[in-house]
Formats: sequence, C-alpha cells, structure tokens
Amino acid sequence: MIIYKVGGAVRDKLLKRKVVDHDYVVVGATVEEMLAQGYTPVGKDFPVFLHPETHDESALARTERKVAKGYHGFEFHADASVTLEDDLLRRDLTINAIAEDEQGVLYDPHQGIADLNNRILRHVSPAFAEDPLRVLRVARFAARFADYGFTIADETMVMMQCLVEHDEVDALVAERVWQEVEKALADDNPRIFFQVLRQCGALARLFPEIEQLFGVPQSKQWHPEIDTGIHTMMVLEQSARLTKEPVVRFAALVHDLGKGITPKDEWPKHIAHESRGVPLVEAVCQRLKVPKHYSALALLVTEFHLNYHRINELKNSTVVSLLSRLDAFRRPERFEQFILACEADAKGRTGYENSSDEKSQRFREFFQAANQVNTAEIVAQGFKGAEIAEQLRIKRIAAIRAYKKNNGHLS
Repeated sequence: MIIYKVGGAVRDKLLKRKVVDHDYVVVGATVEEMLAQGYTPVGKDFPVFLHPETHDESALARTERKVAKGYHGFEFHADASVTLEDDLLRRDLTINAIAEDEQGVLYDPHQGIADLNNRILRHVSPAFAEDPLRVLRVARFAARFADYGFTIADETMVMMQCLVEHDEVDALVAERVWQEVEKALADDNPRIFFQVLRQCGALARLFPEIEQLFGVPQSKQWHPEIDTGIHTMMVLEQSARLTKEPVVRFAALVHDLGKGITPKDEWPKHIAHESRGVPLVEAVCQRLKVPKHYSALALLVTEFHLNYHRINELKNSTVVSLLSRLDAFRRPERFEQFILACEADAKGRTGYENSSDEKSQRFREFFQAANQVNTAEIVAQGFKGAEIAEQLRIKRIAAIRAYKKNNGHLS
C-alpha cells in the first residue's frame, strides 16, 4: 500500500501557489484495508475515503471506461492491481497528472512539469474526449491561471470543439455545469472562462442567451465598444475587480440578456431590454438550477439597472419604491450587491474602466437618509397595519428630499 499526493496540491506547490486541498491516491490497497485503518468511505461512484485524522480525501487508484454519453456514462475499476500510471493516465490535464510520494519524489509520466513551466494546458490522453465536463474544467483552469500566462494547447482546443460538435456537452447535468460555473465565477478572471467556452462552441450550447449577445450593436454614444457581447464580458471583468462575491459577478454577467432579443429594426436602441431580460434570466436560472440568492439578485439587477444609472433623475418617491423593491431596508447587504453589479455595468465600457462612478455613492447616500426613519416611532404614534407602511414611505421620501436640500441637490 503506497500513498501519493496528486492533482491540485502537487500542481499548486510547483506553481508556488497556496495549496488549499490535499488529495491522495492509494496504490496496492483494497477497500477492506482502508476501512481497517480507520478511513471513512465517502465515494458514491468509486472508492474514496477520508483520513481518520486530517480528513483529507484518498481515493483508490482506478481506471475508467466510457459506456454512455455524459458525465455519468463511465464504469470504474479500482483494486490493488491498478498502478499509479494507470490512475494518472485517466486524468484531464498533464499539469494535474503529477504525483508525489511520501519522500517528496515526483512522478510525471505525461510531462506535466514541462507544461507547467511552458504555461500550457494540455490533455493527458485521447480519453479526455470521453468526459464532456472537461470542457468546463479546462475553461475554468484557463481562467484561474490566466495571470500566470497559461494558454490552451491547440490539440486540446480541437478536442474540446469535437466534444461540443458531438453533442456530448448537451448531456451534462445541470448541477455539474453550475458547480463549474460557480467555481469559475469565484476565480480572479471569470471572463476568460466564458471566452474559452465561446471559442470551443460550448457557450452556445450551455448559455445561448449570452452567445446571442455577440454581434448585437448598442449606441456608440453610451457604449463605445458597441458589441453587446463584448460589453457583457467587460462588465464581468469589472465585477471581478470590484468584489470577490460570485453572486454579484453572476448578476453582472446576465444583466443585459434582454438586448439579445431586441428586434433588429430597433438597433442600436434597446428599449425595455430590462423587462425583456427578466424571463431570460429566469430561464437560465431554472435550467441550471441556480441557487435562489443568485437568481434573486440577478433578476433585480436585470430589471432595475437602468434606474441605478438614472438615479439623479428619479423622483424621490421612485427612489423609495426602488429601495423597497430591492428590500434594502431589511437586507442592506443585497442592496450593496446590487450597487456593485450596477457599478460594474457602468465601468464595463471602453474608456470607462477606471472612471469613478458617482452614482454608487449618491444611491448609498439616499439609502442612508431613508434608512434613518424610525419604524418604532411610527408605531408609537398609533399607526397600524398598512398605515405603518404608508407612513414609512412618506417619511422616507421626506428624508431623501431633506438630504438633497441640505447637500445642494435638486429636490
């Protein structure tokens, strides 16, 4: 029984990145031997165990065979006869197919270290084409390691395109797609993830609502970049600069989907694209089984981002109504997420990337003014039920009006 450290832990150590997870492969052991040593079984499809003390994952060395389409279309074989070389051969990229034994000796049968040094993402073997999830994984690694200068090998991109052309990507289950998307949104360069998906054709299959934004023109007066797809990628990039919260980045990604269905005879204007986009965002969230807190923010940003941009033109009553729709008084953290997504929209335009967006501060100031209204005082005055809500509305409008007057703004 020999234990090797494998995968990301070895890769990131060689890249001098912080190692977060430690995964191990066990060669020459059986399930019974692992259980006898106190390991806890957790694997559903193949034997995976948690170490009795560190709780790191250890998997028995295994081989796999493609028997049907999709991520689940595999048969796995794991026993004491499977070698380290057999196990590494089934891995996705050469940089993830490096192992290290307990003495620190590296095993690199597929030249992963050379690809690390040359900054190349390259598939290990033709078996790469058997798993469509690897299309998303390569896109995610391209995003994660973009700042290191990694690029995708030409032959690997061709294989990814073939997976899309043979409809393998269509067989992926929603939960696994979303899992990869969420991880990509949490990385430093999520824009790269979606650009790689578009390059290999997978974006049109998995996110047709985003794919159809490319080639759709916008008014050059407001969008010097013109192309809506390019704008969307720029907004996503700006959201990554503003916050590490993937929920905000997702809202930024989908906020303009309505522009993809604007009739061509209305171009480059996109009247009512906010309301047109709402059902499209709902469709994406339902299809990918996106968590509710993601979909809730995305829908709010989609529907109300133009109100943010017009904050200086809105009536005080409209501002209060918008704050109520955002549930800002009960959920100020979501109000802040809304602000960040809209600020990314403002900055995600050619020439505006490093501009200061005073609308964010203005909106925050209006919220702070309205939030000073004390509900307890209204209740103490004898108001009840719907009367309380109406008095809150009236006093919040008055609070914003007073703030504007005291700060030299038009009321």
